[in-house]
Amino acid sequence: MTGADVNIHPSWKRALAEEFSKPYFKDLADFLQIEYGCETVYPPAADIFRALNTTPLDNVKAVILGQDPYHGPGQANGLSFSVAPGIQIPPSLRNIFKEIQSDLNLSPPDSGDLEPWARQGVLLLNATLTVRAHEAGSHQKKGWEEFTDAVIRAVNEECENVVFMLWGSYARKKGAFADREKHLVLESPHPSPLSAHRGFLGNRHFSQANTFLSERDVETIDWRL
Repeated sequence: MTGADVNIHPSWKRALAEEFSKPYFKDLADFLQIEYGCETVYPPAADIFRALNTTPLDNVKAVILGQDPYHGPGQANGLSFSVAPGIQIPPSLRNIFKEIQSDLNLSPPDSGDLEPWARQGVLLLNATLTVRAHEAGSHQKKGWEEFTDAVIRAVNEECENVVFMLWGSYARKKGAFADREKHLVLESPHPSPLSAHRGFLGNRHFSQANTFLSERDVETIDWRL
């Protein structure tokens, strides 16, 4: 996986061109080639850059940051917090739907597939884009964090009026450099059952995001699935 053959939307390939030529990215590509060849790794290789391919840089309206992909069979689909249709909805995502129901009076969906959000401009980005099966954090500190920092920098610098939704301490640190003069930065605890009751539930981030976008004549996000 080199810069020339990375399957990524042209808008991101342009913005991230320097990253593909850096030593860390070559090391990351070599590591992934071995991992996918010898281990069970999620998401499927074709979905590694799904977040970027579904949400081009010039279409980004909001960013929802996750940390690791899900590491259970069939769960990770390349979009943060999202699972494929037919997969049981994970607890954190169930709390996200619970907050949307409370905030916007929308009934919780049966599916945890968040692709409709991504197609409207919600960049569903994990800090680490791959993980070994049943080993949370196994692909951390291999280069992904540097790459996804560059993704967030590109959004921060090249886009206007983006809503950064930073849930939990890790996401808040990773998105700390977002320019609050031109973007809206919303922060709360993580939607995990361990922390959701400490301020994620009731944060009203979804209505706040749409109010911000509407006030700037940007088409709002339909959070229904």
